[in-house]
Amino acid sequence: MGKGRKSRDKGTGDETTRGKRLGTGRGQPVDGVVGQVAEAAVAQIATPLPRMKRAAFEAELRELETELVQLQEWVKQRSLKVVVLFEGRDTAGKGGVIKRITARLNPRVVRTVALAAPTDRERSQYYLQRYVPHLPAAGEMVLFDRSWYNRAGVERVMGFASDAEVEAFLQLVPGFERTLVMSGIVVIKYWLDIDQATQEERFRARLVDPRRRWKLSSMDLEARRRWDDYTRARDEMLVRTSSEHAPWYVVDARDQRRARLALIRHLLATIPHEDLLKDQSRLPSVRPGRAAPLPVAPGVVQVPLGLATAEGGRDDVSDAVTPAPKPTQRRKDRRSGGHEDGGR
Repeated sequence: MGKGRKSRDKGTGDETTRGKRLGTGRGQPVDGVVGQVAEAAVAQIATPLPRMKRAAFEAELRELETELVQLQEWVKQRSLKVVVLFEGRDTAGKGGVIKRITARLNPRVVRTVALAAPTDRERSQYYLQRYVPHLPAAGEMVLFDRSWYNRAGVERVMGFASDAEVEAFLQLVPGFERTLVMSGIVVIKYWLDIDQATQEERFRARLVDPRRRWKLSSMDLEARRRWDDYTRARDEMLVRTSSEHAPWYVVDARDQRRARLALIRHLLATIPHEDLLKDQSRLPSVRPGRAAPLPVAPGVVQVPLGLATAEGGRDDVSDAVTPAPKPTQRRKDRRSGGHEDGGR
C-alpha cells in the first residue's frame, strides 16, 4: 500500500492536514448553521502556523511527487475512475495546488477540467449535463478546478441563478454524487478555506504583478464586496451537500505551501495504492543508431538558443537566425560533398 502519512509538517511537527469530514449523512439541511461554518470545519481555523520556508516545501514536495506518480500508475493499471473537486473562494489557491499535483503526471491519465462560463445553449440544458462528458473513464483521474458547485457559490451570490434553481441543486446534488459512487467513481471534494485578510493580500499581489494580473477580473472585484454573502453560501453548501459517500474535506489555505502539501498528502492517503514501477530500474540495451542530422529544406529554420553578451544578456535573436540555404546552393553542396563533416 502507499505509505501511511501522518497529518504533520516535517519541519514543525504541527498538524497541517485539515481533512475534516463535514457531513449530515444524507445531504439534508441542518437548522441553525446558515451564516456560520459547521463545528467540524470551524475547529481547524485557529491561529495560523508560521509560513513554511520554500526549501522545506520543495523538499517534501519532491517526495510527494514521487508518490503521485505511483498513484497515477495505480489508477491506470487498476482501471480506477477518480474525480477530485477543488472549491473555494477567489484566491484560495485551487489552481495552484492542481498545478503542483499534475506537474509530473501524464495529462492523458490525470487531466484538469476548468470550464468557462456556460453558453446560452448550456444554460438551457439540465444543469449537470455539461459536466457529465468530462467524467473519467477507467484508468483516469479528473481534477475539476471549480465544478458543479458553481451553482451553490458564485451563481447564487452573483445572481446568475434564482433561489429556486439553487434550492433544486442543493436537493439534487447529493443523489447525483451517490450515483457516481455507485457507478464505481471515487468522488473526493476539497474546500480550500481562507480569511478575508488573506484574500485581500492575494488580490493586491495580483494587481501589482503583471504576470498574474489576468487573474483579477471584474467578477473578482465584485466578489470582494460580497464576502458575507459568500460566507452564507459556503456554509449552507457544505452542510447540505456533504454525505457519507461524498464528504467535504476542508483545508486551511492561508499558507499556500502548507495547504498544498497537506492536500496532496491527504489525497494520497485517501486512495490506497502500491508502487507498480519499483521494478523498472534498468533500461534494456539497444544497438547504437547512426547520427541523424536534420534535413535541409527551405522551410526548415533552426531557432537560435541565444548568444551570451558581456552584460550577461543575449544578442538580438533576429541577428542569430540562419536562413535556410537556397536550392541551388544545396545542389552545389551535394556535388562537392560540401558538408561540415566532409561528406560521406
